[in-house]
Amino acid sequence: MSTSAPNNIVLYNYDFSPYGKRISAYLALRGIDYAICNQPFTMPRPDLAALNIHYRRIPILAIGRDIYLDTRLILRTLEALPNISTPQLGATTGQDRFAEKLLEKYMIEGPVFSMIAGLVPVEVAAEPTFNKDRQGMLGRNWSKEELEEGKGECLNYVKNLFGFMESTIFEDGRKWVLGGEGPKLADIEAIFMLDFAAGMQLPPDVVSEKHFPRVFAWLERYRAAVEKARSSSSHQPATMDGQAAAKSILASELGHSHIQVDRGDPASLTEGTEVEIYPADWVTEHRDRGRLVGLTTDEVTIAVKSQGDVELRIHAPRTGFKIRKV
Repeated sequence: MSTSAPNNIVLYNYDFSPYGKRISAYLALRGIDYAICNQPFTMPRPDLAALNIHYRRIPILAIGRDIYLDTRLILRTLEALPNISTPQLGATTGQDRFAEKLLEKYMIEGPVFSMIAGLVPVEVAAEPTFNKDRQGMLGRNWSKEELEEGKGECLNYVKNLFGFMESTIFEDGRKWVLGGEGPKLADIEAIFMLDFAAGMQLPPDVVSEKHFPRVFAWLERYRAAVEKARSSSSHQPATMDGQAAAKSILASELGHSHIQVDRGDPASLTEGTEVEIYPADWVTEHRDRGRLVGLTTDEVTIAVKSQGDVELRIHAPRTGFKIRKV
């Protein structure tokens, strides 16, 4: 176990999180050194509670004492990191940035995850710990009857998703979403939900390499590229337990000295207001509460105190999150 976090970056994750995989893939492909603090699949997560973080989704990324929620914001933040010698993975032209952003919005803000999650094996959903932990997520109760009733609709959606990628972006024989050599951010945005779906033991007569050879070849290329990057001895993440991770984070500095609240924001909130932030698609008691210190068109930032009374800043995207004045 390590006692320090390379680049002051700590990723709170569990191995099979599809969202966590897209962050760890980015870090590997970009060659950014970091530490990982493995988390349980279900609540509670005392490592995060020690930092007074209530957000219940994984992954969560800490860069010093700045805590980032939601992979959309995490990836934007990693792309903009200063003092990283390796090239960014994001698109460089307006046209490609447009495609990249649309892929992010479609895969994250659309119904893709909900439809694929509807194919979770009944025996997994019936496991008492899982079932209790996920109650209300995506508007489901995760019962056997509900999953079996919706399976056909979910399978058809996934089939259409694979068909869409097969017949559009890869129709011209390209190897990567934006062309070129090697995976970029656009591939990470596009592929993680298809990779998640491919791991669901889909019926081979509905979705398979036979039906969608270009997409499955892309999946294999991507997995191989990520594995090659991860196998590099110089980019293995350090492993930290919760206590060491918290100690490292709390001893770090706060970034974003320029952060401020936009006085013209339509939410009409002022700096210093006590607010709660939480995901809009899951009405939950797991809400983060703190003093508003940053508000822009695409990010909200609150200041909170850890159990040791050290100030941290929690950052979340605006889209998909609620901000409620306390």
